[in-house]
Amino acid sequence: MKTLALALTLLLTLAATGAWAADVEGKIQQVNAADRMIVLDDGTQLYLAEGLQMDTLREGARVKASYEEREGKKVVTGFQVSD
Repeated sequence: MKTLALALTLLLTLAATGAWAADVEGKIQQVNAADRMIVLDDGTQLYLAEGLQMDTLREGARVKASYEEREGKKVVTGFQVSD
């Protein structure tokens, strides 16, 4: 019973903060350093969290990213780039 209560509490907390994590993969179509944003080949817009370096992100590279939904934006919390 305690486990169920703990799980429900955690679920409600995450729902209230909107901190759902997900992963996405794709080819980078556009890099916008000023907005700290990349656009993937499927149109997905990803914003990089502060502290993440953008120097390896370039158009044409493939990226696998983990992100959280924050205020309606997909904010990248970690990524890997491959050619």
